[in-house]
Amino acid sequence: MTRPNFLLLIADDHRHSAIGGLGLEPVETPTLDRLMAQGTAFTRAGIMGATSHAVCLPSRGMLLSGRGLFRTPDPLPLDAPLLPELLWQEGYETCGIGKWHNHSESYARCFSTGGKVFLGGMSDQYAVPVYPWAAVRTRDESRLEVHDAFSTTLFADEAITFLQSRSLDDEPFFAWVSFTSPHDPRTPPGDYATRYQAEDIELPDNFLAQHPFDLGISDIRDEVLAEQPRDEAEIRRHIADYYGMITHMDAEIGRILETLEQQGLADNTVVIYCADHGLALGQHGLMGKQNVYEHSLRIPLILRGPGIVAGQRSDALCYLHDLYPTLLERAGCALPETSEGFSLNALLAGQGTRHRRSLFAAWQPDQGHPGAQPHMRSLRGERFKLIESRVSGAARSQLFDLRADPLEMNDLSELRGYQHVMERMRARLRIWQCAAGDPLVSED
Repeated sequence: MTRPNFLLLIADDHRHSAIGGLGLEPVETPTLDRLMAQGTAFTRAGIMGATSHAVCLPSRGMLLSGRGLFRTPDPLPLDAPLLPELLWQEGYETCGIGKWHNHSESYARCFSTGGKVFLGGMSDQYAVPVYPWAAVRTRDESRLEVHDAFSTTLFADEAITFLQSRSLDDEPFFAWVSFTSPHDPRTPPGDYATRYQAEDIELPDNFLAQHPFDLGISDIRDEVLAEQPRDEAEIRRHIADYYGMITHMDAEIGRILETLEQQGLADNTVVIYCADHGLALGQHGLMGKQNVYEHSLRIPLILRGPGIVAGQRSDALCYLHDLYPTLLERAGCALPETSEGFSLNALLAGQGTRHRRSLFAAWQPDQGHPGAQPHMRSLRGERFKLIESRVSGAARSQLFDLRADPLEMNDLSELRGYQHVMERMRARLRIWQCAAGDPLVSED
């Protein structure tokens, strides 16, 4: 059996709803819409949260290691076999391009070749400091380059160059193509800067001038990107620029996929489009992703390729790190015992509709003991979602009926008729915390 290639395209800050074909937000994404029509889209995929203000760091670590949040330290440990590392050991050519936020040592373990690599978390989109692939592997800091090409175009060009070097007779490949878009600074290039006009943007229904209570995050970097309380005109401008970044990235992804076709590689390549987390941009009075609301936890996740049902939209609850066993299984690789993900391959083949019964998530500023820190925990099931947060010793619970209230606008936690739901959800949350190795459990 011919082993498939893998082309993994990962965005930074792309929330689940900002894809035109879903009909949830007025953003143009013809390439991603076409990818959904040709493959399977998971509409309730998410991440397990973060133990860092830089949410992308643990999120990418979980994807790479297949482990849950509290067993994914930074830097990634040597006893956590990484997805590209295992594929390389099994004969794949592995190529790393674009943003890599998980240290040069991990990069060296993962990639047999590569393109321009950005080792930071964020940068000026027009002046990204990058290293050639070989310089990252040898830690040669003297070879730092700053390109004046827009970041998305720079990394798309690198991906195209790699694909043009491939032929059907080569060994299979895994390509990691990681964009810094649509992360701020939101400065869409050229005509994309004016594609969306702020005055035409409708604010989301769950827009608030400020969050209704203190989450302990109001002074962190993401939250001070806009005035507090939030100004409606300023939020509209942020959203317009965000859409411009996404539509431009969509066009660059189109160039990559066109090259895949031209090289005759598309039929045997699994294309994966995903993001590391979502973003608030005015929802609930927040700007960033350092919270456990749906707009920040949920991500786009689309797969297209051999054996994957076309035009399928799955609402199965799943995690980003479920990709780890999914891709290893498709490559015929043994799954390490350290993996905590569950393969999506049955769903991709159209077999069954459910995957996980619930999703646990957490946020806290660092991996250590969170007792004295602001922290949040959540559990979402098929219908209800519980959020528990604590700031300076003050605890707060929220309960949402996501079927009736997908934007999490109506807190049911104080209503008498929902107390049995609260008790059931709290019990399930504690079970999840114990299973996930949550340090809060040991501090109780």
